Amino acid sequence: MLNSQSLSPAKAQNPIVTFLASTLFAHRSRALGTGLLLCLVTLSLVGWWLGGDPANQDLASALMPPSAEHWLGLDHYGRSMLARVSEALRLSLSLALLCVISSSVFGCLLGVLAGWYGRWVDSVMSVIVNILLALPGLVFVLLFAAMLPGSFATIYIAISLVQWVEYFRVSRSLTQSLVASPEIQNAQLLGFGRGYIFIHHIWPTLRAPMLTMAAFGAANAVLYMASLGFVYVGIQPPDSELGQMIVELFPYYSEAPWLLAQPLVVLALMVLAFHLMAGEKR
Repeated sequence: MLNSQSLSPAKAQNPIVTFLASTLFAHRSRALGTGLLLCLVTLSLVGWWLGGDPANQDLASALMPPSAEHWLGLDHYGRSMLARVSEALRLSLSLALLCVISSSVFGCLLGVLAGWYGRWVDSVMSVIVNILLALPGLVFVLLFAAMLPGSFATIYIAISLVQWVEYFRVSRSLTQSLVASPEIQNAQLLGFGRGYIFIHHIWPTLRAPMLTMAAFGAANAVLYMASLGFVYVGIQPPDSELGQMIVELFPYYSEAPWLLAQPLVVLALMVLAFHLMAGEKR
């Protein structure tokens, strides 16, 4: 008799589709977060193509409300808000992606090594982590970014140095418990290499918490960058950045509230999208 698995061989032959369905779309909150993030990415690309030069000024048309020519209006210098919001979106999304990739790979790798080998590797890494945890993350990022204000590379390095610690702690703890499990001990007795054991035993356990932490880490990276813009040590003009835009447009909240609302709403939606993507399956 044919079963359901024999009737759907395509699903068994598409591990990428199965993985995406089980991680991003297994829960409605993740699907909503992914859709919202795709909308923001689309906005950043549309503004890139249609918004023009974000640094181009038209002082005679300052504080112009949204119109058919300028979809999101013009700011206090007569610059296109569509172009500036889209540029700030691309900057924030790029930073979030880079920070998540580097900090997750670096932290997870070191955590697995410390949890697997233990001894001096674990001792040395624990000392380094404790030193970094002694200083609050935002304070560390502010101090690091203040050394070279306006440098994207400096902001990226500072945030990555803060975020890899959490990946390290979680992966180290899970690896220590897995190494002592009967499954891995039996695999070692049967002669399977460390690569096989990591792929088939350790990574399947690490994958879910790492993806959840990556979503939260992306949201935190966006907030870190915006926080730096609030105190003028982040990305400097004429480049657009959401935190910097909020500070610049705040004095005009009464006469042009739609201008201040745009970076605030975009920042809130971006953080909300990442938080929804971090939702667990139920």
